[in-house]
Amino acid sequence: MPRPSSTSAITSPRAKAVIPAAVSAAKKKSPAKEPQTSPESADVLQDGLHPRSRHHGSYDFVALTKICPDLKRYVMTNRFGNRSIDFAMPVAVKTLNQALMLSFYNIKAWDIPAGYLCPPIPGRADYLHHLADLLATGHSGNMPKGEKISALDIGVGASAIYPLIGHRVYGWRFVGSDCDAKATESARRIVRANEGLDKVITIRTQQSTQKIFNGVVKPDEHFDVSMCNPPFHTSAEEAAAGTRRKWLQLGKTAALRNSDKPVLNFGGKETELWCPGGEVGFISRMIQESAEYNNLCMWFTSLVSKETSMPAIVRALKQAHVRERRVIELVHGQKRSRIVAWTFLDERQRKTWRDARWGF
Repeated sequence: MPRPSSTSAITSPRAKAVIPAAVSAAKKKSPAKEPQTSPESADVLQDGLHPRSRHHGSYDFVALTKICPDLKRYVMTNRFGNRSIDFAMPVAVKTLNQALMLSFYNIKAWDIPAGYLCPPIPGRADYLHHLADLLATGHSGNMPKGEKISALDIGVGASAIYPLIGHRVYGWRFVGSDCDAKATESARRIVRANEGLDKVITIRTQQSTQKIFNGVVKPDEHFDVSMCNPPFHTSAEEAAAGTRRKWLQLGKTAALRNSDKPVLNFGGKETELWCPGGEVGFISRMIQESAEYNNLCMWFTSLVSKETSMPAIVRALKQAHVRERRVIELVHGQKRSRIVAWTFLDERQRKTWRDARWGF
């Protein structure tokens, strides 16, 4: 979709009304600002987690087993003399997540079907904390909280992890979408099991694996931010090879006994782990489609697992003529990743957006 002229409105192709109205006063064309690392991303503690994270330090297995007795059967003493679990055991990892979700976020009956991605909770929570910082930028540092803030989670998965944590911590409203019908049914079940969440979290099934926003968002909908954890492998073979490398590095040779399908301790279905083109292909398609829905979100964002993916993603952002793009670095132990964020609104339009939608 061509960039709006200095007199035209910024509108979604499916939206007749421009919200907020003053955002339609488009500025003169200007090149997108160069990628920048968010200043907030440097404000992290020694373990790499965001300062507002609830997960600093070691897991308190004594407290966790009290709130989730099922976890006790998987707790052991590791070679360092500390309580832990066998992170090569999928059921142990899932049970730990159940305890964390109940203990830190008061989420009951959290469960996922066998084989689906079981997300590492601290890292997922960090994505949301950095998005809150992103939204607070230009808002006098005021942290945006409450149901006036709406977020779109692309690829919500069976766990619905981002909407659940995002609402519990910041009170945001969420729409989550996924092309896997079994995953969306699982996400709905978790939402329904927690009183009141069905009023603030909506789960939708994307019917097309080739579409991102089209077919999910309604004509009158707008979101303050969108988020996505895309499949980052290009094929099933690449995903399996990555898993084998991980287990070799950890010395978990038992997990490699089945060389064709090595054990995935965090699980993951095909659509969760890989897609044609990997994360570059997926995010590039998202960027291209976001240009057609350029006022759908104030900020579009996605996780990027591989640093080598960034040059191609930056090229896609330039081709989409975004107004501004940012890169937020994430470090969790030995794992390094990043959030890429882009917007089609300039600074004045973003202020107008906040004033009109947030009202605080």
